[in-house]
Amino acid sequence: MSTKKRTATLIFGPVLMVLCILFLPRAIFPGFQSRAAIGTVAFMAFWWVTGPVDYAITGFLPIVLNALLQITDMSKVIANYADETIMLLLGASILTVSWELTGLDRRIAAALLSLIGDNLRHQIIFWYLFAAAMSSVLPNAVVVATITPIAVSMLKYVGEGDIGKSEKGSKLLLTLVYAAGVGGLATPLGGAMNLVTVDYLQKVSGKEYMYTSWVLHFLPIVAIIIVSNLLFLLWGVGKKDSLGGSREYFLANYRKMGKMTSEQKWSLALFLMASGLSFTRQFYKSYLPGLKPAYVFMTCAVVSFLLRKPDGKRLLTWKTVQTKVIWEMIYIFAGGLAVGTLMNESGAAKDIGDAISKQGLKGGFLTIFVIVAFTLLLSDVTSNTATAAVSLPIIVSITKGAGLDPVPYIYIATIGVNLSFMLPTSIRAIPVGYGLSPGYLLRSGWKITIIMILLMTGVSYLLLNAWPYFRTLG
Repeated sequence: MSTKKRTATLIFGPVLMVLCILFLPRAIFPGFQSRAAIGTVAFMAFWWVTGPVDYAITGFLPIVLNALLQITDMSKVIANYADETIMLLLGASILTVSWELTGLDRRIAAALLSLIGDNLRHQIIFWYLFAAAMSSVLPNAVVVATITPIAVSMLKYVGEGDIGKSEKGSKLLLTLVYAAGVGGLATPLGGAMNLVTVDYLQKVSGKEYMYTSWVLHFLPIVAIIIVSNLLFLLWGVGKKDSLGGSREYFLANYRKMGKMTSEQKWSLALFLMASGLSFTRQFYKSYLPGLKPAYVFMTCAVVSFLLRKPDGKRLLTWKTVQTKVIWEMIYIFAGGLAVGTLMNESGAAKDIGDAISKQGLKGGFLTIFVIVAFTLLLSDVTSNTATAAVSLPIIVSITKGAGLDPVPYIYIATIGVNLSFMLPTSIRAIPVGYGLSPGYLLRSGWKITIIMILLMTGVSYLLLNAWPYFRTLG
């Protein structure tokens, strides 16, 4: 970036925020704080996409701007930088440092490539279905945090490690975050946002909502999203496009590596232990209620510093680890959480919801379109759980006011709550931290966002009118 262009982008970021504060309609956003929060989103999004400063630096803007403008209580903003998910990301990052130091990353990469092959289409389909399946029973952040370093290790092995300059690498990391959102919709266990939905379904019906009913209600929707997402991701990928090499070549390389060393075994065991305990938390949470996935990863990360090489030297030292931890990923993620806090605590998200509730929506295609668009776009600038907490009471109010049964409209809102594609907030910060360009994320994201809004509006309208089961609790 030239000096002149960088200066222009540096200046336009804060100018964009000032324009939002001055010119957003007071009828919709009466409070200064809510306009400032939206201005902060615009400021951060512009800097993330244009990149005049490091992405992590943009992640600190909520602190700076909140200190200057007093949008909300600073303690609520600061708390995001030590959020549970931040601990999970830090723990996972520390654990994977040992992969590079022991050569485990190259061993995993060769093994995967010898099994899946180098064909790019096959790789995209494999990683998408794998991430979606895992996200159906695990929090999305856990899935993306554990799978991304494995995919990146494979990309480095084939010479596509500079993700920002690699179309193939960028496509694969995009695949992971798209899949995690879709998988999260498949079951109530896919994330806290789905439990918020379950709670509202039980409140409006006065009955217990069964998890099996959730799977049946969302199965056709998830199937359609998976197919449409894969078609989008595979668009432009040739049948013969590959990551280089062949399955036989990678298998031969894997065999040349010989047996795993003790350091590699311990590095892999600790990562698998953290992942396994996170996946099976439901079996021990009554005995260890405080040992959530974030703290499982942090515990295993601490243990990794106790490991020794055969010569007696420590496998990891903080001096080595701190230079390899992906701090950028952590602070981009934290910045996304923090700006979401500004949106919610300032009342900006509620102001948008109130404006929608005053439009006299009476059901039908337009109502469905507004619900899908509102929830999907809001989940791009705040967390999925916060979007559910803000949007669902508004949806219930709109539908009850129009004399409609709120249950199917809660289902429809939940689709948008689980999907988001454009900005490096929430789980999308993880691949950005590994090198995915926010500009690439946005260029792909706005296209699939439009496709998903239109497609899910049409699918939801069809289900609402042609499938009686969709209008029931099950």
